Amino acid sequence: MTTPSILFVCVKNGGKSQMAAALARQLAQDPSRIHSAGTHPGSSVNALSRQVVEEVGATMDGEHTKGIDPDLLRTVDHVIVLGSEAVVDPVAGMKAEIITWHTDEPSERGVEGLERMRLIREDIHARVRELLDRR
Repeated sequence: MTTPSILFVCVKNGGKSQMAAALARQLAQDPSRIHSAGTHPGSSVNALSRQVVEEVGATMDGEHTKGIDPDLLRTVDHVIVLGSEAVVDPVAGMKAEIITWHTDEPSERGVEGLERMRLIREDIHARVRELLDRR
């Protein structure tokens, strides 16, 4: 089976969407079909996000924050928005439904730092596995 094309989106494209893309690339047969973007891109990839994906053998090497490319939005098989803060407006010609993953937010329970990021990683990792297993 071929890897579906997926665009993961969050606000800054520095943490959750980068994490999801890195984990998906690790599991995908064709990592080139996995993308990430931000609705309001930040200036850099979150160092703790990078660290926790590397703990499980994934990588964000070569990645940088970027905005949504409307042409990519039209062509991908899946558009996954991570968290409730980011909003992706559909564009004409899109074939994918925009799905929002309301991911775990450990900071709401007082969990911070590396422990927070590991919990977020595990939640996202499980969701990515399920998405790729459905192909």
